[in-house]
Amino acid sequence: MSKASLVIIKSMGIGDLVILIANIHALSKYLGKPVVVMAQKNTHARALLKNDPHVEEVIDLGKKGFFDIIKSIKSKNFNQSYIYSDSIRLYLISKLSGINDNYHYSFFSKKGKNFFKTAKEFTENLLKTKIDPQPKIYCNEEEIKSAQKKFSINNYSKNIICAPSASGITKRWDIKNYIKLLQHINEKFKCNFFIAGGSNDEYLISEIMKSSLKKNSISFSKMTIEETIPIIAACQYYIGNDTGWGHISAALNLKSLFLFMDSPPLAYGIYSKNISVIVPDGETIETCSHNTRGKDKISFDNVLEKSLKFLI
Repeated sequence: MSKASLVIIKSMGIGDLVILIANIHALSKYLGKPVVVMAQKNTHARALLKNDPHVEEVIDLGKKGFFDIIKSIKSKNFNQSYIYSDSIRLYLISKLSGINDNYHYSFFSKKGKNFFKTAKEFTENLLKTKIDPQPKIYCNEEEIKSAQKKFSINNYSKNIICAPSASGITKRWDIKNYIKLLQHINEKFKCNFFIAGGSNDEYLISEIMKSSLKKNSISFSKMTIEETIPIIAACQYYIGNDTGWGHISAALNLKSLFLFMDSPPLAYGIYSKNISVIVPDGETIETCSHNTRGKDKISFDNVLEKSLKFLI
């Protein structure tokens, strides 16, 4: 039996995948059945879409050769493909896989474009209707209840995901600032802090764990993304850099405070009603972008003030 459509995602970032979830859902609803998603492993699509009723299957795009990728999807007899990229290579892979109807960005059109707006406009033009850009990650309710019990997550405390990590050093607010911020928050509220980062971020997380915050902080560094999702879903707040953890949190309906210092809020901060944005002093949502290099221009007092108001 042929599947309705294949959605191909070239982007490698978790945040990129999360932003595209709203488009995946819109396509599925329009077609009246779940879609199959092909995405890079680095997006952690398998974990993020594990419980999604709009996704039938996730196929790893990986680093396979041209003909290997064609072989992996040709036997599935897809009728349509929706390619969220201007890549000629991905178009040829789709075409040579026997897929008759292939929808894609205009070739050589994506450079310099707003990631969120480009995807949204592409989907809306195809479906001839406006779509809700708010993404939703589905999570098993029993797994959320188990996380609540295991980590003592309840409404009597502020349960906060904090991500001091990011994809590059220019996108990270200083770890000393985060420690000082969480200490101030800890003085005002009863808190549980879940420090989001992978094994490569141990050196950042260890700084927090060596501080007075250790007793009520849990590290994600030894957990898989799949293991962290129900924990995040059980929490109420995210405070951290513009990073994949923040986008996951926003898609799990957490109030999320993002610090943008070297990436564009217009592409990664306005798509979700759950995201509030802080930019460097002297910058705006419109001017902050790649190469802003503003990590030392984000005022601690500003972040503290907004965080305390955010948590009330």
